[in-house]
Amino acid sequence: MRLEIIASIIGICFGVVAFVVAYTIRQLRAAVPLENRDFLDPLPPVLRMLWPLVRFADYYICSRIPSSWVNGQLEQLKVSGLLFLLSPRQFAALSLISSTLFLLICWATLSMIDAFSFTWAMAAAALGFYYPRIWLKDVLKKRQKAILRTLPAYLDFLTMGVEAGLNMSGAISQAVIKGPVGPLKSEFSLVLRDLRAGLTRADALRRFEDRIRIPQVSSFVNAVIQAERMGASLGSTFRFQAEQRRTERFQRAEKLAMEAPVKLIFPLVAFIFPITFLVLMFPIVMKYLQSGM
Repeated sequence: MRLEIIASIIGICFGVVAFVVAYTIRQLRAAVPLENRDFLDPLPPVLRMLWPLVRFADYYICSRIPSSWVNGQLEQLKVSGLLFLLSPRQFAALSLISSTLFLLICWATLSMIDAFSFTWAMAAAALGFYYPRIWLKDVLKKRQKAILRTLPAYLDFLTMGVEAGLNMSGAISQAVIKGPVGPLKSEFSLVLRDLRAGLTRADALRRFEDRIRIPQVSSFVNAVIQAERMGASLGSTFRFQAEQRRTERFQRAEKLAMEAPVKLIFPLVAFIFPITFLVLMFPIVMKYLQSGM
């Protein structure tokens, strides 16, 4: 009888503690201000699932971290085109959430096989903390490749627009309407917005260069600004830049094609050759063993 009473009391205590914890978490979550994402980029599916936790960590933890520590990824977010997706503080919160999730997954996995190790847990937490930075670098590489791939096409549209009698704003507008979808389309839309807001062409192009920071784009911007200062034809400048960017694209493709055989050496030596030798030698070895028997 006493054991039943003690078990009942323990169950009631656990229930009360669980209720208090759930109520506290609900109140803390309700205190997080709502976020207006009408003018921000849509969240990816995985990040959308983690976003309530990110906002929770941002409001209660990252808001108390000095700005000099949080804004270290500001330039990377800006160049990667993710500054309209999440802020530097939210990126720091994402790093904390990722580190916690990696730690919990590692702890659960090692506990199931009865091989828990503090070193492995800390290594998983460190990997989780740096995983958003790895993702950021991957996004930056993909963005730069997409910009370099579509840059000659946009320069062709600008050439046709200027040679048809349009000014630079009109040519950029036509390029944005008819150009291929990608990050460069969004960046030229921002250039067009800056021009309509009253910025000079040089300032709008410099901001365009600062957002992308690719040598090919810097060369294009410098050539256009120099042509305007010298009074040269923008059409010929755009045409020369388009031909040069297209030549560089073909050269990059040739370089990648020449690097392919070198990159195939390791898979051939490590995987394909051993399997091939195993298939060829298996019948010989079996015949040798049978003859020996």
